[in-house]
Amino acid sequence: MNILLTGATGFTGTALCRRLAVEGNTVIAFVRYSSDTSALEQSRVNIKRVDIKDIDDIRRNFAGIEIVYHLAAAWRAEHSDLREFQRVNVEATRNLLEVARENRVNRFVHCSTVGVQGHIDEPPADEKYRYDPGDHYQETKMEGEKLALNYFSNGLPGVVVRPAGIYGPGDTRFLKLFRLINRRMFVMIGSGETFYHFTYIDDLVQGFLLAGSRPEAIGEIFTVAGEEYISLKRLVDLIADVLERPRPSLRVPFFPVYKAAVVCDRLCRSFNIEPPLYPRRVDFFRKNRAFSIEKAKRVLGYRPKTDLKEGIMRTAQWYRENGYMK
Repeated sequence: MNILLTGATGFTGTALCRRLAVEGNTVIAFVRYSSDTSALEQSRVNIKRVDIKDIDDIRRNFAGIEIVYHLAAAWRAEHSDLREFQRVNVEATRNLLEVARENRVNRFVHCSTVGVQGHIDEPPADEKYRYDPGDHYQETKMEGEKLALNYFSNGLPGVVVRPAGIYGPGDTRFLKLFRLINRRMFVMIGSGETFYHFTYIDDLVQGFLLAGSRPEAIGEIFTVAGEEYISLKRLVDLIADVLERPRPSLRVPFFPVYKAAVVCDRLCRSFNIEPPLYPRRVDFFRKNRAFSIEKAKRVLGYRPKTDLKEGIMRTAQWYRENGYMK
């Protein structure tokens, strides 16, 4: 198959590119003009520098595409304004959907996020649980998801995949947490009883492949995550055990820290600098992220193969081997 993948230089995108190429597909990666493509160049991927915010640029490079995996997103720039999130997460998504419709692609797999559902009041949440985004990233990802679903209900064959917290060797998203525990400096903010749900990278790739191939997936939304969610306290204890460090016992109340984060964020914003502490980071300790993957199991045949302890061990080993834990 001729498969287009956006967001190909990201952690998930690189892993999915490699898997698709190994399986014999012709993989076309749309990357930003400024992207480092060294990891992709070893994977027999056809790299094209394309601005997905420019629909004509997409059209010029779209010939022959049969399947689209749209993973590109603006998510990390803490002080990008709402307009920038909209350009990438909504308008660029519309561009890709429109060109895919014009070219009658076989399938369009849109990567959303469980974050569109916000805090889960009654865990675990399934795909029908209400929307409740909490920041610019989640709000614009919700808009992009709804846009994709509208195209899918009007003839474009497509699927929405919502990953939970993605981790594994090669990613540094949770490095700070591992480092603090390793250095015996971690302090729990709040009770530690809120839930978090992880997705190991290999399991997520398998979920994407199933969403891109199973006929039953067309028009549906699927949450893709690990077998179980876990309280933050249990998670921290598990990481400490893997790192062979004492289990952290220090705890501070949530709301004073949250208020400090709000003040820090506003001050840093006024000076146009990256804040060391901001509300979205502190919300990690307050908002439940716990989901049901029963629909993905039932419809796609999805079965996560890496349990959380094994995934944390592999991630910690990669951090050590690459000097991140020093």
